[in-house]
Amino acid sequence: MAGTSARMLALLGLLQSRPRWSGPELSARLGVSGRTVRNDIERLRSLGYPVEAERGRAGSYRLAAGGKLPPLLLDDDEAVAVAVGLRAARGVAGVDEAGARALGKLLQVLPERLRPTVDAVAATVDSAPENTGTDAPDPEVDPQVLSAVAKAVHAREWLRFDDRGTPRRVEPYRLLSWQRRWYLVARDPDSGAWETFRLDWIQPRLPTRRPFDPVPVPGGDFTAFALRSIAVGGWKVHARLRIAAPADRVIARINPTVGVVEAVDPATSVLVTGADSLETIAAYIGMLGMDFTVDEPGELRAHLRRLADVYLRAAG
Repeated sequence: MAGTSARMLALLGLLQSRPRWSGPELSARLGVSGRTVRNDIERLRSLGYPVEAERGRAGSYRLAAGGKLPPLLLDDDEAVAVAVGLRAARGVAGVDEAGARALGKLLQVLPERLRPTVDAVAATVDSAPENTGTDAPDPEVDPQVLSAVAKAVHAREWLRFDDRGTPRRVEPYRLLSWQRRWYLVARDPDSGAWETFRLDWIQPRLPTRRPFDPVPVPGGDFTAFALRSIAVGGWKVHARLRIAAPADRVIARINPTVGVVEAVDPATSVLVTGADSLETIAAYIGMLGMDFTVDEPGELRAHLRRLADVYLRAAG
């Protein structure tokens, strides 16, 4: 029986390693007859694993999705790679807690021969701080929100959610992870307007199960569109600044994701930018090295006055 159990685990591992296996391939890998393979397939089915068979000269076996998660069988390299990857993923807002739980389960059953490798990586690799561009804390995204949105994107079904209390209905197209934040690129089916939403600001409603026919995103690039729109509407604090410089000079000084620049006249331009705190905006606009005035918000003007006093005292 011990030999049969070990062979069935090996068979299950093979079925998980690639989409399809022919009977002769499985026989050769396991070193048994085709009849033994067929018997082991039936045993797996009796244990609840949905092994499907395609008959004919090019017939094959495949492990289909089932009602429960089967044992995940990893070879040595795969187990080490998953453990190292889960350690790195703990720094990603929204999935760190789930990643820590998965890592704990993996380490509990990790073979002793692999522990030195995983322990060596853990002991010799440090993670530098990820959030170095702002004083605002990383937003946390509920994994269930991430899952619900991802399913709607994958199924190409309308998505209903509340965006900071406002009901919305959109065609969801793509998820983007950037600057330790999660965003959704979507289109309003009524107005046709494209928008980018922060996942830590939304709460999905029940699935709509209503499919939609996709249309091309403006410019043809989801990431480029998202980064442009985030600069305008994807932050907690937004600012409109009048810069005493031509638009092309301002554009040359900033990344397109930082803000949107519009020309007012040959010597003046407007920069619309944002961040999750006034302090971050003040730091970045100071790096422009150009004269500017703040159109809005008034809170930013007050903060800049306080900073001016600090800098004047520091200059002596």
